[in-house]
This record gives sequence, structure tokens and C-alpha cells, in this order.
Amino acid sequence: MLPYFQLSLIALSTFISVSLQAMPLNVEESRLQTAKDNMAEVVNRYQTNLDSLAAKLSEKNQLTLTHNVTRNAKRLWKRAVSDVRSGHQDDRSLYWARLAIRKQIKEYQQRAKWPDWQLNVILNGVESATRGIGDVHFGDNVDIKILLTGFDPFFLDRNIAQSNPSELTALALDGYQFKVNGKIAQIETMMIPVRFDDFDDGLIESIFTPAFRDKSADMIFTVSMGRKDFDLERFPALNRSAKTPGNLNVYTGATKQQPLPPLLKGQTLNGAQFVEFTLPVKAMQSVQGKWKVIDNREVTTLERGQYEAKSLHSLQQQTSVEGSGGGYLSNEISYRAIRLMQQFEHTIPVGHIHTPRIKGYEPKTEKQIVDQVRDMVKAAAGTL
Repeated sequence: MLPYFQLSLIALSTFISVSLQAMPLNVEESRLQTAKDNMAEVVNRYQTNLDSLAAKLSEKNQLTLTHNVTRNAKRLWKRAVSDVRSGHQDDRSLYWARLAIRKQIKEYQQRAKWPDWQLNVILNGVESATRGIGDVHFGDNVDIKILLTGFDPFFLDRNIAQSNPSELTALALDGYQFKVNGKIAQIETMMIPVRFDDFDDGLIESIFTPAFRDKSADMIFTVSMGRKDFDLERFPALNRSAKTPGNLNVYTGATKQQPLPPLLKGQTLNGAQFVEFTLPVKAMQSVQGKWKVIDNREVTTLERGQYEAKSLHSLQQQTSVEGSGGGYLSNEISYRAIRLMQQFEHTIPVGHIHTPRIKGYEPKTEKQIVDQVRDMVKAAAGTL
């Protein structure tokens, strides 16, 4: 289990005076009934995993209970990956099944009277396992190791049936191997929540630190849903400015007039106002597909407004409002990844891909998006 999901010493010190009051459903979990009312087949696709989990929750031994629940959650991740790779082009069932598991566990707590710390350990284990975070394993024969992240569906209050092509991409490409220039490459993927608190708590630093510290990855791609075409976001920015909330309907208070830096474990995230990706742009643009692949250099600063930046040097002495990828979490994940890479003084291709935008659920279009992302990653790997 990653350090981000481990108990802190502070949490350990509060074990004696924990609350036994049932933890209420959060905003995401509370959307489940609406989702079931509108698309029961999607929400209930992995019901057997929930049925299997129900029999495990009565375990009295805390370590065994946590292990059993996490193992069940990991099976859900693997099942969703297998499902998509077998031709079921729908990412949404994994998202809703994760929330159903969380809801089931919280409701059981009301009867079991678990202390809050135990519930949080179990829920964090579910989050990690169902997002592939604890399932990054490269084959011994692999020469090129590639990490790729996708995002959960979002804007669900606008459309409860919304899909996310980046989530489908991550499920489709997890464990995918291919040959390039006589070398074997493998992609391992993880799913990122659309929640500001997770970023502020250090989730992105936690999942990418091993890649840079141990030099255990050769390329990193972060992917999210974006605009009309594919955008390779050249200049990620430090500050948040989007008024849009995350999936918990939490607002940061940031605006384009008053951008705000994110946090890292309670402290303001310190770093340059802009960083630059290290992706092999020309190779990725050479891929033939339905959509253009744009080297997006457009940024927004307080001093100059919106404009196309010619270089990172030209962005010095500017206050970031939006990076090339905007002022939301899609910009922030790439900023944090590149910032972390620079801290470890280890340079590999790292950057963000914004996919074409979809409305609701468009399986044919999403499959085409996945195929073009796959081919761009393969082209990028050919430069190593």
C-alpha cells in the first residue's frame, strides 16, 4: 500500500478517542441512486463483486478484514480492465461500482460499530485497489516502462451518464505490451479521482515518486478529456483558476481574476509559475487518426491575459492563471508530475494529453480516441 494511503502517526494517536458514529455518504456516493434510476445496467454490471464483499465484512480480525476487502477491490479493477479489453467499451461501471462498494462498507459500519480510523483504512484500501494504484507491475522482459493515468467521469450533475475517454483509455491499455525498434514496451495505468482534496493531500506525488526516485518508468502520460481535438499541453501552470468544482462539489475559491496555488499536505505548493513538458511532440503528431494532434502553447497570465507562449523563458515574471491545459485538475496533474521530475533531477518524457470531448457516452467515438492515444504512445516510445 502506498504511503499516501498509510495511517499517519497523528491518526494512530487518536485511536483511543475515536467516534463510533456512522460516516455519512459523501456527494459522490449520494449520486448512486440517481445513476441506478437512469442506467441500472451500467451501475449494476459488477454486482457480483458487491455480493462477494458482503460475506467478507463480518470478519472480526481487523487485518484480515482489510486484506479481504482490498483483495475484492483489486479483483474489481482487474475485471474492469479485462471487460474493456474484451470489447466492452464502457468505463462507467468501474466508477459506479467503486462508489457502491464505499456505500456498502459505510452502511455495514452502522451495524459493526467500527471506529472511524478503521473505516478510513478500509475505504482508502478500496480507493487504491480499484484505481490500479497498487497494481503497477512490469514484466521482467520489458525494456520500455510506460505509466499512463486517466480520470474518473465528471460533471455528473449535468449528465449522470457521462463517460470519460481517458478512463476508458486507462482501462484499455493497462498491461498492454508492444514491440518497437526491437524492444518490448509495456503500459501500466492508474485512475485518478476528480477531487481537489486528493491532490492537496499529495496523491499525485505519492504515485509518481517511485517512478522518478527509483527510475522505474521511462515515460509518463497523464490523460483527460478536453476540447475538439487532441492537445499536447506544453506549458502546465502552478495556479488553479477554474470555477468548476470537483466530483465532491467542492469549490477552491480560485478564479481567473484571482488564481490560487494548490496545496501539498497542508502547505502551499511551491514551484515555478509554469513548467514545460518533455513529450516527443513531432513523433506523436505523426500518428494518423481522426483528430489533429495540437502542440498547445496557449496560456493565460495576470499580466498579459491569454496568448500563445513561444518558450518557457518567455513566461518568466508572469503570474499563471491557466496553463496550456487550463486551470483545473487536468493541468494540475501534469504540473505536479513535471515539478516532481525536476525535483529528482531525472528527465524522461512526461506530459499531458487532452482527448477530444464527448457528450454523455459515445462508445464508437471513445474507441477511436483510445486507438489514437495508443498509437501516439507507441510513436513516442519509438523515440527512446
